[in-house]
Amino acid sequence: MAIKPQTQLVVGDDGVAIITINNPPLNLLSFEVMISLKSSIEEALLCHEVKAIVVHGSRGKFSGGADVTVFGKSHMVKKQKEIGFLSIDLITDLLEASRKPLVAAIDGPAFGGGLEIALACHARIATPTSQLGLTELQYGIIPGFGGTQRLPRLVGLPKALEMILMSKRVNGKDAFGMSLVDDLAPADELITSASRWALDISHATKPWIASLYRTDRLQPLKEARLILNTARVGARKHNPNLIHPLVCIDVIEEGIVSGPRNGLWKEAAALNELRQSETCKSLIHIFFARRNTFKISGITDTGLQPRKVERVGVFGGGLIATATATAFILGNFHVILKEDNHNSLVAALAEIKANLQSHYMVKEKLEKASSLLKGVLDYDSFKHVDLVVEAVEGSIQLKQQIFGDLELYCPQHCIFVSSSPTVDLNLIGERTKSQFRIAGVHFCSPSPVLEIVNTEWTWHQVIVDLLHVAKKMKKTPILVSGVVVNRICAVYSQAAVCLLAKQGQGKHRMEQVMEKFGMGISPFRMMDVVAGMSKGSFKTMRVSTLSQNKQDAGNSTCKDSPNDFKVAKLSEEDIMEMILFPVVNEACCIMEEGRVMKASDIDVASVVAMGFPAYRGGLVYWAHTLGSKYICSRLETWSNQYGRFFNPCAYLRKNSSLGTSLMQVKSHL
Repeated sequence: MAIKPQTQLVVGDDGVAIITINNPPLNLLSFEVMISLKSSIEEALLCHEVKAIVVHGSRGKFSGGADVTVFGKSHMVKKQKEIGFLSIDLITDLLEASRKPLVAAIDGPAFGGGLEIALACHARIATPTSQLGLTELQYGIIPGFGGTQRLPRLVGLPKALEMILMSKRVNGKDAFGMSLVDDLAPADELITSASRWALDISHATKPWIASLYRTDRLQPLKEARLILNTARVGARKHNPNLIHPLVCIDVIEEGIVSGPRNGLWKEAAALNELRQSETCKSLIHIFFARRNTFKISGITDTGLQPRKVERVGVFGGGLIATATATAFILGNFHVILKEDNHNSLVAALAEIKANLQSHYMVKEKLEKASSLLKGVLDYDSFKHVDLVVEAVEGSIQLKQQIFGDLELYCPQHCIFVSSSPTVDLNLIGERTKSQFRIAGVHFCSPSPVLEIVNTEWTWHQVIVDLLHVAKKMKKTPILVSGVVVNRICAVYSQAAVCLLAKQGQGKHRMEQVMEKFGMGISPFRMMDVVAGMSKGSFKTMRVSTLSQNKQDAGNSTCKDSPNDFKVAKLSEEDIMEMILFPVVNEACCIMEEGRVMKASDIDVASVVAMGFPAYRGGLVYWAHTLGSKYICSRLETWSNQYGRFFNPCAYLRKNSSLGTSLMQVKSHL
């Protein structure tokens, strides 16, 4: 079957062949795109009229890199036995070894394999706002198209290690300053400038440089090894559970010690192995899970477009209200804060300005942010708002009254949301004619998760609008029914408290164990976070369903443990599992209740809000890899020994007995 060309070749009157990578929207480098690029280069080399070649990407985007959907799949390499087919045969032996000069014209993103193609060209011209980076390590792999060898030779070893190990991106202006690109040009002159540079190379008025064989920016071997060893120490300290950063350092060292060609072969072999690793699979899973939080079946795929939301009203002046107003201002929304009396309003405005001051150190930015805030004592200014957030402590009757008033003063298109996590939104709206535009929003501070609470009445358009609001605020949205994030975070802490209940000397060891596992937040630190999110003491917060008896949910503790245990006598694995398996159990309860659309939403919440290590794929994905049968049996054992806190829920028991996937959810949303 013939491969459809995904690059275009046009030869200008000046003898420059313009090769355009055309795989919108980001010009990702699938295998088909790479083969098409190979064909275009070969065609240009055979054409007698062509003096030089320029490679660029369509629609102002050079290339977002390799298509991550093919990671872990064997067809990425056409001939599996030919490891290095793309990086050596195509990029090195065809592109870089071309007898006609190639210049990369870079605009927009040039990430991963996209940048590696540019590195192999004989010069690079970029726009000042373009973005360049080797971002492969965030997917559990290493640069595989020669980036480990060429980048150090262009920018020096320290800067190359920083860019690669941290997946750091630089703009075109900074890239020029570090000699990553050879010149800058505005977007409308980019192709012209790159063509001129390519012709200058062909006329020998500009240097013809093969990056792979440069040595002038490399440190002497002894110094280079010292730099590499320091990088290894840092990698082990920063993330001791990951091997691919160490593999990457080894590959870079191979090229410095044994020559770049040997480095390319080691790079290709390492990439082939890492693409099959559990770390890569987990990171790819969480990558798509994050993206898919903005995609909701039956809602975002119906053709609805988000409406413009610019002005936000916030009703209330307490802690939640001021935090909510601050979050919207930071998202560049105009905010109108309403309070009932002058003193409360003054205090609330002062609190918001103090919040802003903690975010902005530059006076001009602080003044600009503060100008987005307005305080009022009546509803007159609410006539022009697009969204109103109710953030008032009080009874359901009070909230019903507030929403009734909002209905009278706000425009018909205005969205009404409540920030109260425990209030039935259907009850709030039952005395209005606006149930269709009522939803809930939970700011899961300090994490960047935004829970969007759906009701049986909420219009799909409202959900689409709120997803767009979350994007503008740089929040990760999760569509839920009820409370999700607080529940898993609270159980994470409760489990640690449960372990500590019988003796008080194991806290430090538990924190060490969870840090070693990769958790970014201690369970005891999470206790304070949850209390803050819940506006009250952790002990009084209701946490749902760790046992099958829902009425006992708020009392799930280790107080009824029939046997004592000492943390000092538990293995690290026991401690880790006794803290995290109850959290998995709570996630299963959430899925059983249909509180989320997708299991992957809980994975994202666990990574973003709990600090669960992304390289394990998120809470549910990690549990899925362990197997529900194993988790259920462990919980049952602990339940018999230590009490009902560990009692596995019906959903987990069912999955354990049937051997079905934990990733399946029957949503009620």
